[in-house]
Amino acid sequence: MDKYVTGAVIRKLRENKKMTQEELADTLFVSSKAVSKWETGQGFPDISLIEPLAKALDISVIELFSGEDIQNRNRSSNMLKSRFYVCPVCGNAVRSTGEALISCCGITLPPLEPENTEPDHDIRVETVEDEYYVTIDHPMRKDHYISFLAAVSDSRVQFVKLYPEGSAEARFKIDRVRKFYAYCNRHGLFQLKK
Repeated sequence: MDKYVTGAVIRKLRENKKMTQEELADTLFVSSKAVSKWETGQGFPDISLIEPLAKALDISVIELFSGEDIQNRNRSSNMLKSRFYVCPVCGNAVRSTGEALISCCGITLPPLEPENTEPDHDIRVETVEDEYYVTIDHPMRKDHYISFLAAVSDSRVQFVKLYPEGSAEARFKIDRVRKFYAYCNRHGLFQLKK
């Protein structure tokens, strides 16, 4: 990990839980003086306390390290609110149905922010029988390519992983699709709303 839990994060999360330093200390079997030192930056919690500290603050260890309490507000799992994440180290592509804290290769991944298509990343959609045939006229070299194409409806995400030196095309079932996405490894995520 590239950062450790800071005192400001511990204090903010503790105060959000409406806990005193003493209450947190009792939960962790440490002194309130230790909690005070953490929060003022005069010390850090021992690594063996990270998991119990996260549990006491009702968040995951990853959230504790990021300093954020991530809550998915998309309880109905509306797929149109899906988010995409791509690891810059290994290229792993991950999708969630709402806000999430995703980590890969030791890096916390930010959700990709889609941009509307532009001439260099124009997503073309044709209807062929009962499918959408999606293409994008884009280089597919090892250093610059479209990594995936996706079609999203309110109930389903159809996802096709693409590879360099292949073709930037995919077929998707016609199933109330409302958005199409293309991810360029250099320029990010592009969307086309139907």
